[in-house]
Formats: sequence, structure tokens, C-alpha cells
Amino acid sequence: MKKKNVLNLIKYYAENNDAGFRTESYEIARYFEGVGDYQLSEYIMALLSDANTFVPQISEENTMFFKKVEIATDTLPLPEVIKDNIIGIVNAVGHNAGVNKFLFEGPPGTGKTETAKQIARILERELYAVDFSALVDSKLGQTSKNISLLFEEIKNLRCPQKAIILFDEIDAIAIDRINSNDLREMGRATSGVLKGLDELNDKVVLIATTNLFNSFDKALIRRFDSVIDFSQYSHSDLIEIAEIILNELLIKFKFAGRNMRLFKKIISLYDPIPFPGELKNLIKTSIAFSDVNNEYDYLKRLYKTACTKSNNSNLKDIQEQGFTVRELEILTGISKSQISRELQGGRMNE
Repeated sequence: MKKKNVLNLIKYYAENNDAGFRTESYEIARYFEGVGDYQLSEYIMALLSDANTFVPQISEENTMFFKKVEIATDTLPLPEVIKDNIIGIVNAVGHNAGVNKFLFEGPPGTGKTETAKQIARILERELYAVDFSALVDSKLGQTSKNISLLFEEIKNLRCPQKAIILFDEIDAIAIDRINSNDLREMGRATSGVLKGLDELNDKVVLIATTNLFNSFDKALIRRFDSVIDFSQYSHSDLIEIAEIILNELLIKFKFAGRNMRLFKKIISLYDPIPFPGELKNLIKTSIAFSDVNNEYDYLKRLYKTACTKSNNSNLKDIQEQGFTVRELEILTGISKSQISRELQGGRMNE
């Protein structure tokens, strides 16, 4: 083995060049085989065949229907009831008992897709999403043919035990056939999915998400080992999640001040409190749009959004929502002394 081989290994590793790393490793194995060290050569080959770090699961250049998804690194706050189900999924996959098909259902913004990313991270698998823009075709019969090709690609995965396949918003091919405008075409497509799920390799983990569970094909639901309801957020869950989101954002937006008591009061005014996806966007936008010279400007913006329907301009009405005089000062920009006078006088000046 030459110095060049060692340098190349380090170089490919630093560049995250998996294909280059493996090629160089095979060359090293062949070198030791050539000099008669068969035991070491076989050991290197065995490491390469079992490795999960440098084995590309799906070559995107050679596939028609997959897109690699970056694994999530951010924390994902979930209610305990959903969190318990996710732990159950991880345990089920670990038992290698063929419990490997899961359906996540619930409204948009409830964390279905992000949870799939977290599961991939925990299981140390690569996550690939089905590209429905390539799968669904306007030509008669072509969609069902594409579905057959899709499951053929899944069947031919080199390391199925290292992959998670994500059917994100599977509604595109799984809406109830009875309600479809094109009964025959939708029937063929759904039948193809049914067959593909029935023949799925037990080592592959498949996760599907849907926002339209009530319109979902019932025969297809039965093909999944477990259906997880992502709408199970209580009022207190959402307030707690909002607090977690804010704490993470305050690390990035250094100018913004922390007043968690006031923040939670404002979030409680939303009716209903948005689900986490929308909630995160709402809080992030309020901070990003706020005045950098006013550390609590984002709280004023959140309050105005929460009270758009009531349009409170009366200090007394705002106070009756449970805010202190100091909190009224933050929300209105009026000094505490003036607030006291206004409250005693009855109404704000227009």
C-alpha cells in the first residue's frame, strides 16, 4: 500500500466523498490480496459490505422517483402521546419483526414530515422522499406503471436495512377510489400501491403522511402496521411548544428580549393556537420583522396578530385580558404613568 492510498482515504473522508472512499478502500483490499495477506483483505471487504456510513443506499442519478432528504438536527417538540408512538416505532423497527409501514395523519403543520426526519436520525438511516411530480403522469395508465417501477426500485435497494422511504402527502395517489373523478385510473394507481406495500421488503421502513385521512382509501389504511394521529395537541402542549420554539429563536436573534410570562399570555389569546409548523413561522416572523432597538417589539406584533378580530384599542379591555401595567407598557408603547392616568380616565385617546 502506498502513501497515496492513505492520503486519498483522508481526502475522500474530509470531502464526504463516499464513492471515492469506497473505491480507494477496495483498492487497498486488492493490494493486500496481491501480496498474500488474504485475511486482512477479507477483513477490509467485510467492513465495507457491512458499513452503514459509506454505503450509498440509492444513487439519485440512477433512480426516477426518489429525492434524498436531509436529516433533521433541530429539536422537535411533540406531545407525550405522539412521542410515545414514535418511541414505539423505533422499538418496532429494532425488533426486526416486519413492523415497518407507518402512516402519519393530521392537519398541516403538526410535525409529520419533521418526525420522519427525526426517526431517520435516531435509526441512523438515510431518508428518501418519493417525487410525486415524476410519479404522477397525465397519460392514461402511466401513473400505475410508474408506481410499479417505484416499488421495483425499492425492492432493488442494495442495503434496505439502511433506508427509510417517505411518501410525503401520499394523498396524491391514495384518495378514496369511490370519490375519484377518474375511477378506473385511480383504481389502477391505488391497486399498484396496495400490491407494492404487500410485497415490501421487511427491512425497509416506509412512512407515509396525509392531511386528508378521512378521504383516504380504506383498503390502503389496512396495509399500514400503525396509524399515528398527529392532531393530538392540547392547549397546554401548544403553549409549551411555543416556549421551546421561542427559546431556540432567541439564541439566533440576540437583540430580542425574554419575557416568557408575557409571551405565554399572548399565545394563550390565539383561538385556536396554531399547530407547531404555523406557530414557528408566526414567532420567527414576528421577531425577524421587529425593531432591533426595541427588544420586546416582537411581543407587540404577536399580540396584534392574536387580537386582529377583537381590535382592542381600549386599555381597560386589554388589562382585562390579564396583563399587568408593565405588560401594558410593553404592548402599547405607552408609559406606565400614562397608562395609570388612562385607566383612571376610562379610555385611550384616539
